[in-house]
Amino acid sequence: MIEPKEHFHGSDLEKIEEYYGIKKEEIISFSANVNPLGISYRLRDELSRHINAITSYPDREYTSLRKCIAEYTHTDYRNIIVGNGSTELISLVIQQIHPIKALIVGPTYSEYEHEISLGGGRTHYFRLRETDLFHLDLEALQKTLTPDTDMLILCNPNNPTSSQIDRQTMRAILDTCKEMGIFVMVDETYVEFSENADMITSIPLTAYYNNIIILRGIAKFFAAPGLRLGYAICGNQSLLNEINSHKNPWTINSLAAIAGEIMFRDQEYIRDTKHLITAERKRICDILDSHPELKYYTPNANFILVRILKEGITSEDLFDAAIREKLMIRDCSTFPFLDNKYFRFCFMKPEDNDRLLQVLLEMM
Repeated sequence: MIEPKEHFHGSDLEKIEEYYGIKKEEIISFSANVNPLGISYRLRDELSRHINAITSYPDREYTSLRKCIAEYTHTDYRNIIVGNGSTELISLVIQQIHPIKALIVGPTYSEYEHEISLGGGRTHYFRLRETDLFHLDLEALQKTLTPDTDMLILCNPNNPTSSQIDRQTMRAILDTCKEMGIFVMVDETYVEFSENADMITSIPLTAYYNNIIILRGIAKFFAAPGLRLGYAICGNQSLLNEINSHKNPWTINSLAAIAGEIMFRDQEYIRDTKHLITAERKRICDILDSHPELKYYTPNANFILVRILKEGITSEDLFDAAIREKLMIRDCSTFPFLDNKYFRFCFMKPEDNDRLLQVLLEMM
């Protein structure tokens, strides 16, 4: 067996192709966490009719798109800002808050720490512990927060643990942060996959707290990472004005703006996605329950974190076995606080999930 010499992200299909000699088009990525249904049904049928939109500049304020997002998220469009994917918005928010000291709840997405370091800030982690099944210990977090912390960053549901925080807990966090002058950034990239998304999202809290901003995108739930469309929701108009004043105009192209409006109104696609992910999440957990060599942590997003309990097998071994069958999982040993006994995979179509489970369970 060839030992993988590097770790691969869900978007690293070209590297995989070069390293393993497998055509990237033949790889099923369980690492990218993208909706297996592909793009929105309506988008597939309608976008080509709008091709002439590229002959003119988009609306500088993206008013129609923002009103559509407001309808989708049940908030005021004036509290919405759009960007070139959630990555641009992460960067813009951190640039404006400019934290000297930030606290990140992790293990989680590495881009938060990267952006903070670019601005000269220091990053500290509040650790989600395996002994707590990666659930947030609210009291411990509140004790960790101090007035010299400028910013708290949470991913909810969190990547890679797939754990989530309910709105009541988030309200308690915001109260503590408000007392200490701490701004809170919540990345809700995966919240739409949650079975109880309406009870988990922090968007309603933006009407009452001015120290929170919510980030979302269309890459995962709407399977459109290439369109580069993200949005943020915040009740702090002063902060939104500051972000807008530093944001380049027209960072979203005309077709992406139109595509967003089409996708957010595709109710059949949204229902089908939620049904598929909910059903597969339960089915896969039921299967894993019968295999004591693998320990999983209750998933709330469209992916699951698993720990290998069997001696002599690592996440690198499972990655290698899976990719040779043209199935790509995520080796989680590069995440803070995780080692080479952890891996993550997302829920795809049932037949693809069955293929992956067969490979993984045979290795056990």
